[in-house]
Amino acid sequence: MPDRGVQSVGVERSGLASLVSELYQKSRGAEFGLTREAFEIVVQEVLEKYLPANAPRSGVHDLCTSLRVEELALARACAAGHERAWEIFLTRYRAKLYDIAGYIAKESSAARELADSIYADLYGTTTREGKRNSKLASYTGRGSLEGWLRTVMAQEFVNRYRRQRRTVSLDEESEEGAQFAAPNPEPAIAVDPRIEAATDEALAELSAEDKFVLASYFLDSRTLAEIARALKVHESTISRKVDKLAKSLRKRILAGLGKQGMSRRQAEEALEVDVRDLRVNLRARLVQESATQTFSEKKAGGSG
Repeated sequence: MPDRGVQSVGVERSGLASLVSELYQKSRGAEFGLTREAFEIVVQEVLEKYLPANAPRSGVHDLCTSLRVEELALARACAAGHERAWEIFLTRYRAKLYDIAGYIAKESSAARELADSIYADLYGTTTREGKRNSKLASYTGRGSLEGWLRTVMAQEFVNRYRRQRRTVSLDEESEEGAQFAAPNPEPAIAVDPRIEAATDEALAELSAEDKFVLASYFLDSRTLAEIARALKVHESTISRKVDKLAKSLRKRILAGLGKQGMSRRQAEEALEVDVRDLRVNLRARLVQESATQTFSEKKAGGSG
């Protein structure tokens, strides 16, 4: 366990020790097997992840009070291996896990396999450097635990599909009589139409160059160096651009979701999806060919 004196210094200095104690009582952490000290470390971890070191006390207070502390304490207690927490988690979420898997995978046997594999990842059946490696350790309480589980499962389903596609060689496909078959599209993950509408609107405002960078990096998995060579700029320039574009787009999409009636928390939870799962809108807006052609013409014109 990390050293409490180091990890919780931000909480102590910000004068929020009493608030953390209040949140701990609200979280029912003791019932789950999570100590007050361990809960404080979790809160500090969340603060460090989402707020700058010089964040005003009001910002720290607002973030702390917005957390779903009971779900956060339960998830982290499970990640730590507390059996009582797992009993409660199974009572609340086991049926939901299978329901979510069924909705995503459609076919019953695939759904059960998906749910079982996620359960193993959540429980932490593997270890890293002598510590349990549980996915629940990454849950931060900013959205509902059920919504987070849905996102994790959807991403695992897509990852499984991609791994499966990569492991099937052309020879194997030929042996199966599928040599000339058209490639199957990646499985579609159900996404709130409001997210796609807000995303579509935000992307429409981008320049051709920005669209090219985003499509190359997020959809085609090109490296920063490859994109930099295509645009004849330094790799660090592309790195900064990708980071700036991602943050700007997130703000625009959140604003768009707010206009469509979502609360801030609902909007942030809704955005816990893999950008590649929005491929319909992204492919429609981030047209690789036209963007590449635009830059080719611009560079040619500039060098002439």
